[in-house]
Amino acid sequence: MPTVAASVPELLGLLEGIARVERGRLTVLDEAAFRDRGIRDLAWSATFSADAGVVEAARWLVWEASQELGARSASIQALYDGRGRGEVSGFTVPAINLRAQTFDMARTVFETARGRDVGAVILELARSEQTYTYQRVTEFATSVLAGAIAAGWRGPVFIQGDHYQFNAKKHAADPDAMTEEIRKACRDAVAAGYRNIDIDSSTLVDLTQPTVDDEQRVNYTRAAQLTALIREIEPAGLTISVGGEIGEVGKANSTPEELRAYLDGYRRVLDGIRAGLVGVSKVSVATGTTHGGVPLPGGGVAEVKLDFETIRVLGEVARSYGLAGAVQHGASTLPDTLFHRFPEVETAEIHLATGFQNALYEHPAFPADLHREIEAWCFANAADERKPDQTDAQFIYSARKKAIGPFKRQLWDLPTKDAILASQGEKIGYLFDQLAVTGGRSTVDRYVTPAEDHRTPPEVLGSAAIG
Repeated sequence: MPTVAASVPELLGLLEGIARVERGRLTVLDEAAFRDRGIRDLAWSATFSADAGVVEAARWLVWEASQELGARSASIQALYDGRGRGEVSGFTVPAINLRAQTFDMARTVFETARGRDVGAVILELARSEQTYTYQRVTEFATSVLAGAIAAGWRGPVFIQGDHYQFNAKKHAADPDAMTEEIRKACRDAVAAGYRNIDIDSSTLVDLTQPTVDDEQRVNYTRAAQLTALIREIEPAGLTISVGGEIGEVGKANSTPEELRAYLDGYRRVLDGIRAGLVGVSKVSVATGTTHGGVPLPGGGVAEVKLDFETIRVLGEVARSYGLAGAVQHGASTLPDTLFHRFPEVETAEIHLATGFQNALYEHPAFPADLHREIEAWCFANAADERKPDQTDAQFIYSARKKAIGPFKRQLWDLPTKDAILASQGEKIGYLFDQLAVTGGRSTVDRYVTPAEDHRTPPEVLGSAAIG
């Protein structure tokens, strides 16, 4: 198992002979050893060390290693701009939410991507997931970059903040405070190295208003304000990809009129803040899916009536404004036989989360005793979230995501994880094929070339040298 360093000298000792720090830069001396054992020690130390100095140093070392070894955090904006101009088409970018086993899942994603010559894949975490998975933005970015390094990946790493969502009740009570909460989340994400952020103010849509523009007004106003902030704080020479949303997932299907009202109003507000600012690159829409799926009383997930025609039409509207197209949420629990349809209707991006969580918990290799422990935790700690009509199976299905944080170390150290990750890799490869991103690495490289972005070493490293 990887070592969790208890002190900075111990952390540096773990890298002896394979890397060193000199004049504020990390130099990798033995790339194979660094990608094998060195990066694992750094990832585990960055995530689980009780020493704050170790965590800070390990995160810096992983970031610098990503620059040295060519696995750099990147924005997908240029690729989406090309799609908006009609230069590329026929594929759907998978955005995979990594809730559990983040390092190993990221490694599995990038190993699978290397084997299939895939370049277009996003790894993301929603704001709500940060809380219950015990992963703040800097930790998540570190784990994803470390996984890419372990996979031997060289190329852009698209890290995305998913659902930077406004709470409608909080916004009604104190609009400024709620908006500042999202502003802070954006600042934190950019500082951590995220280069893609989805602003979800669709929760503020008011369907009681007399016109579609009035319904969408608060939504597009807040999205434009947050976009302007991101443009202020993004690194020089880089355009962060910003996503918008017009229909809350799980609610009524979105319409072309709503999308046009959102995009027209959004552009007016953004130009009013500063003319010519780059706007959203994509818009998420409601098409009939529900986040996490709908659990059935006896187990399993109910089938949904997914409206592919809505995705197709709204994608065309979005591209007429220069965007990459429409984004599909809540899709990971759909039947496998549907995924090839998304590129056929030119879906720009698809978000995949709960399906991989289910594949972890429900894998035959997942330890039965840990299953029982997690279920007991749910009954003891999440009972207040149980709906009156839920069976035990339905309750566990909806509540078990909340156990990911409390059981994070056990899930990272799972003795049977190799078998589980192998199955996850097979599913990821299948999705790459179905979403038509297999063989598309050269297309991504034609549009996206991440620049080097070095950081100042933390004080805890001082003038220390490794080796």
